[in-house]
Amino acid sequence: MIIFWIKNIKKKLFDEISNSINPHEVLKSSLLKELYAEIPKLPTQERADLGKQVNNLKKDLDKQISLRLTALNNEVSIETIDVTAPMDLNSKLPNFISSEKGSIHPLSTEIFVISDIFSRMGFDVVESRQIDNDFNMFEALNFPEGHPARDSYDTFRTEEGFIAPAHTSTMQNRILRAGKDKLENNEDIASISIGRVFRNEDVDATHEHTFYQYEGVYVSSTATLGDMMGVLRTFFENYYKQQLKIRTQPGYFPFVEPGLEFFIEKPTSLGGKHGEWLEMLGCGMIHPNVLKTAGIDPTKYRGFAWGGGVDRLVMLKYGIDDLRYFESGKLEFLRMFDK
Repeated sequence: MIIFWIKNIKKKLFDEISNSINPHEVLKSSLLKELYAEIPKLPTQERADLGKQVNNLKKDLDKQISLRLTALNNEVSIETIDVTAPMDLNSKLPNFISSEKGSIHPLSTEIFVISDIFSRMGFDVVESRQIDNDFNMFEALNFPEGHPARDSYDTFRTEEGFIAPAHTSTMQNRILRAGKDKLENNEDIASISIGRVFRNEDVDATHEHTFYQYEGVYVSSTATLGDMMGVLRTFFENYYKQQLKIRTQPGYFPFVEPGLEFFIEKPTSLGGKHGEWLEMLGCGMIHPNVLKTAGIDPTKYRGFAWGGGVDRLVMLKYGIDDLRYFESGKLEFLRMFDK
């Protein structure tokens, strides 16, 4: 996702400015050159949006450079004292205080990787909401009141009736409604949403009450299951950086018909052998009722959707055996990803 990329670049360049005696040199960074090089590759609207973000980044860098130059000019030999410090500044740091710089959380890093792959495939990327309502959580997705499938999405509710989303599918109706004009102009709806979701779960090595999902939606007048297989296979091959075999089996999800469970042959990079399969996500053709609720005529248009867990992708990629590590705050774990 472009916004994560720019934030990452901004953090790195701010760090360089803070440690530089010639901060203007940062403006020659290869990171900025790569960012400028991306602008002409994008469609007109996206090019304008990225150009605006890059200009804002440049302004922030200029301001930070000015602050750094002022600090350098004001440096004097007089010893300063921080009266709030929990120890003598001239003494050795206690063991409980670390002088190391922080790093980007592995989930944030991988969310950028996922977003980048789908962006290059032509999908817009949106952030999912962390609070929603019953309509987007259930009704817009073909879960009528009293539907037994609601029980498998047990989540948290506020006293006002709002819901902590149990899946990123809560964005699907919004994406479809926002994209109706595209269909009428012979363009396709192609979007993914990524965000934090919540379940009423007993926490253990493979279950968490809070985790991340990525959800894809594609609608056109000609969309097929074959198209969906191609999109998902391309994504997983790019993510795991090798060719993969895929297979599906029937699965039930109220918002798709037919519904499928999608498997990949376990990648060799993960120690996989021939004939070992991993279930990665649920998917299928978008149910006509879901399209109707979004104001899209299912006799003219059809689409497919899928949803999977970001945490699971990352666990498999790096051989992590306990989901709880991501929320633990353990420095020993986080340092594994500090590149």
